[in-house]
Formats: sequence, structure tokens, C-alpha cells
Amino acid sequence: MARQEQILLLDPPHELKFRGPFTDVVTANLKLSNPTDRNVCFKVKTTAPRRYCVRPNSGVIDAGTSINVSVMLQPFDYDPNEKSKHKFMVQSMLAPADMGDMEGVWKEAKPEELMDSKLRCVFEMPSDSDKTHDGESNKVLSSSLLKSESSLPKSASASLDDGEVKKIMDECKRLQLEVQRLREENRQFREDDGLRRRKTASSSPPISAPASGGALREEGLSTRVLAFCILFFVIGVIIGKLAL
Repeated sequence: MARQEQILLLDPPHELKFRGPFTDVVTANLKLSNPTDRNVCFKVKTTAPRRYCVRPNSGVIDAGTSINVSVMLQPFDYDPNEKSKHKFMVQSMLAPADMGDMEGVWKEAKPEELMDSKLRCVFEMPSDSDKTHDGESNKVLSSSLLKSESSLPKSASASLDDGEVKKIMDECKRLQLEVQRLREENRQFREDDGLRRRKTASSSPPISAPASGGALREEGLSTRVLAFCILFFVIGVIIGKLAL
């Protein structure tokens, strides 16, 4: 008996795009939506499990709701001449009425009850303009952090023990991952917006150069604002530790 057609809606539906540089963790987001009136069990598999971290990689999607899955590609030496062969599979099944142990549910599932969708991985390097923009944002954040660090009294800096320093470093790493995720969402938004503009180009007059330039300036401004917000948050954490 043939397998059922996938009932979950995947966004993106066919491929996961990872945008370099790949010297740090790169995250792609996958949205799984359940349009049915039944709860649906899901799990995410990959052909390269050591290269990716998936959160969450399994679970239950309630009827009429959706869930966002973060697929994190670990750092590696990128070769533009090497084509990616990595693939992901989203497997799903209707949740049984007497839902128990998740592992047991999958083991007892019949082949005809399972549904799956496959996605391929695509690696992309940013354009020169994107590299310049991200570089400027990183310089602003780094220089501001150095200034704030130098402004702290030496006695106060010496009062931080190893445990507090480790907590601050962990918080900075988490914020760095959050910035990476927001950049990825911003890039996806720009791609979607560009696709909509191309679709409407035949029926609408072309957008003037000043308007396009204004949009780019707004995007640059929003990224800088985000960088400063994260900077002030880190400074607040450091000052809070010193106050204690």
C-alpha cells in the first residue's frame, strides 16, 4: 500500500538555504504547519547528523497550529566547487488517541501511516555588499564593547570571578546566535520581497532608484539599532554582576 501524502505544510517546501561565511554556526529556519483538525507527530532526520543541530527535532504539532524548527549548520571549510549532497526528511504521522511514549509511537507505527517530505541543502556565500554591511555592524558592536570594557574601573573588573565571567561569555554567545538568526530572517524577508517585486514588475511601474536606496538605508539602520540594543543588554548584564 502506498504511503499517504504529507499533510504538514513546509516553509520552505523544497530546500534549506544556508548563507556563509561558514566560519561560525549558520542557522536556517523551517516552519511546519498543521492545517488539519488532528494532532500530528513529527521528526526531522538528516543524511549528515554530525554536521547539523536541529531544535526541536521531534514532537507533536497541535491541530491548526505551527512550529518553527531551527537547523544549525556547524562551522566547516567551505569549498565553492563542492556541491552539497546533504538532505533532510520531515517524517510525520497522525497522533494516536492514546498518545503515550513518543519513541513507542514511532516504533509501533505502520509503514502506510507514515508521511514524509524531503528537502535538499543549499550553501550560499554573501555578496560583496552584504559582506560590507555585516562587517560594518560587527565593527560598531566590537568597538562599542571595547569602549565599555575600558571604561570599567580596574577594581570592579578584578572583582569578577571565573563563574561570573563564564556566565557573561555564555550570554554573549547566545546573543551572537540570536543576531545570526535575525540576520537570516532579514535575508529571507528581502528575498521574498524581491520575488514579489519581480512578479509585479510587469503590471506596475519600476521603482525609482531613490526609493530603493531609501529601503537599503532603512535595513542598514534597523541592523545597527539591533546591534546597539544587544550591546546595551550585554553592558547591563556586566553592570548587574558588578553591582552584586
